[in-house]
Amino acid sequence: MNWSEVRKQFPILDQEVNGHPLVYLDSAATSQKPIQVIAALDEYYKGYNSNVHRGVHTLGTKATDKYEGAREKARNFLNASSAEEVIFTRGTTTALNIVAASYGRANVEEGDEIVITYMEHHSNIIPWQQIAKEKGATLKYIPLQEDGTINLDDAANTISEKTKIVSVTHVSNVLGVINPIKELAAIAHRNGAVMVVDGAQGAPHVKVDVKDLDVDFYAFSGHKMGAPTGIGILYGKKEHLENMEPIEFGGEMIDFVGLYESTWKELPWKFEAGTPIIAGAIGLGAAIDFLNEIGQEAILEHEHKLAAYAMEKMSQLDGLTIYGPVEPEKRAGVVTFNLEEVHPHDVATVLDSEGIAVRAGHHCAQPLMKWLDVSATARASFYIYNNEQDIDRLVEGLVKTKEYFTNVF
Repeated sequence: MNWSEVRKQFPILDQEVNGHPLVYLDSAATSQKPIQVIAALDEYYKGYNSNVHRGVHTLGTKATDKYEGAREKARNFLNASSAEEVIFTRGTTTALNIVAASYGRANVEEGDEIVITYMEHHSNIIPWQQIAKEKGATLKYIPLQEDGTINLDDAANTISEKTKIVSVTHVSNVLGVINPIKELAAIAHRNGAVMVVDGAQGAPHVKVDVKDLDVDFYAFSGHKMGAPTGIGILYGKKEHLENMEPIEFGGEMIDFVGLYESTWKELPWKFEAGTPIIAGAIGLGAAIDFLNEIGQEAILEHEHKLAAYAMEKMSQLDGLTIYGPVEPEKRAGVVTFNLEEVHPHDVATVLDSEGIAVRAGHHCAQPLMKWLDVSATARASFYIYNNEQDIDRLVEGLVKTKEYFTNVF
């Protein structure tokens, strides 16, 4: 793969920030968009902007074909059995809330258990907290190893016959850890539980085959994989989705509306109330086409190399702590760190003055921050447009950060 040619497909990177060429290392928050996605959005709004499913005119028919075509692309991307199992949502957060509010509310009872981990994003903690409180269930956490990874024996000891739901991130947005989802799903199923996966950081970086993983639900966002914001996917096994009630009601998701009763459309539309995110779905389809040309295996290999290079270079800096597994093959393209005696926000501010964009804070993972015994961290996250020169710039920026605060204090 010619990664320099891939990089050229992202026009936003060809600019200066604060007098320096931009180095964008915040893809775990949101990725940049290739020209193919931008062109797809431009074409929709200029050429066939219309609502879907309702009209019989030419523009409406074309919009519907493109919208449902994007669903089929997502089905193929996940290797789902049917397009009926692919629901468009506003993103991972919405998708996880649908599972919690619909499946969780209907299937969790007093005394049951919901199992998650300490590394979860808030979007995969708070919905389960609410269901556990509402139903009188117990929320349990699989313990982490010292490097932040999951031991399957610990998982087997945490998941029990009382467990109804196991919900785990595919890839940690802080540690970069790639979790053993297939093995966790097997443990969950042996105990009669369903397996839910937060794929926000998984789908952009790791090949996802929901049949092979044998997960019951898989949620991800388009904006972290080159697509627009405000669009995501909830995959669910058909047998679950058919028995679940929608949590939003209105137009599009209905079959028949009477004065006192209504019935719902078949899958997947019963979960897509109102005018859907048409442009976002079309953009997601274009992003999937773009990623398919590169290949998910190649993307992960590229990120492994970048992570290895980054950890090698950054570990040479005195006073810098890197969190997560040492082995690059155990993580995606995320390196989270702290610089001794310098707050992460100050690190990010100095780096920004050098044109380098990183994330600083608790990364919507406060329980993990507590587990790490820190209040916040800085995070550099890589994607298909990054290279070793970006990491060299990051290291140079960190050296300047150390020098600046050494001189100040």
